[in-house]
Order: sequence, then structure tokens, then C-alpha cells
Amino acid sequence: MANVAEARGILNSSDILFTAEEVNAAVDRMAADITRELGESYPLVLSVMGGAVVFTGQLLPRLIFPLDFDYVHVSRYGDKTQGGELVWKTAPKEDVRDRVVLVLDDILDEGHTMAAIRDKVLAMGAKAFYSGVFANKLISKDKPIKADFVGIDVPDRYVFGYGMDVRGAWRNLPAIHALK
Repeated sequence: MANVAEARGILNSSDILFTAEEVNAAVDRMAADITRELGESYPLVLSVMGGAVVFTGQLLPRLIFPLDFDYVHVSRYGDKTQGGELVWKTAPKEDVRDRVVLVLDDILDEGHTMAAIRDKVLAMGAKAFYSGVFANKLISKDKPIKADFVGIDVPDRYVFGYGMDVRGAWRNLPAIHALK
């Protein structure tokens, strides 16, 4: 982002799609769903940096069961608004072999990033792979992966807030906004 005025202009001209209250209710529901499905499996939870940091930080305290935690850093966006080449910055450091693995990300757009993470985790010997995304973008084409746990469905617009950025800014918003 070039400057504060530009960032504020983007925010002020955006549409609010989901309020902070709606976001929190979605995370509560996801936590209940994940607990039902994985609460007895002692999973390894992998957060996808940096977008999933806000979502993961809010979700983990709601998961009242034993788990291990690590992260991966994979990016297709950088500070751009269009997806680009997949870049692996950090692979899982924890041993995934024979583990139930839950990967958390902020959004499932076209699904290429999550599919690549799934393929890598399974190739590393994971017993089972689950994915949880805060936002699932409703697009017209088929995705290579469907998330097991979804907080909210968002329209096919550029969304930001709650971990998702617009040109590097506004990951810290508690609500979900969309560009006009």
C-alpha cells in the first residue's frame, strides 16, 4: 500500500459483507464442527501464514481438546490482488507422518494453494488430511479441493479483513469487507 490515505480510501469505499459479530459466530460454529470431527484424534494443526494468523488465533482457544501446532508459509498472492505462482516459504517442521493433520487458511479462492498443501502433507506420510478455511469464495469453476470446515461463503469479489489483506493492508479488521 502506498500510504495511509490510500488504505483508508480503500476501506471507506468498501462494502461490509460480514460484521464482527457474524465473523465470531462463524468461528464458534467451526470450532464446534472441528471438535466433533477431530476432538479425539490429537491432530496436528497447521496454520497457513500469514493470512490465517488472525483466524487461527481466534479458533485455537475454542478447540478444547489436545492438539499439536505448527505452520506452513505458502503464498500465491504476495501483495497483489491476482493469484500468481505458488511459493513455498516454510514447509511443516513438525513430523506429519501417521498424524491426522488439519490445515487452516483464511480463504479458499480457486483452491490451488490448499490442494498443493494437501498433496505435500499426504506425501510426507500424514494418516489423514482435513482443511478448514474461514472463507470459501463462491466461484463459477470447479476447485481441486473442497474444505472440510468452512466459516462463511463469500461472493466472487475481492474480500479483505480478518486476516485477508488488500494490497498488504487491513488484515487486522474484525469484519469482512469487499472492494466495490
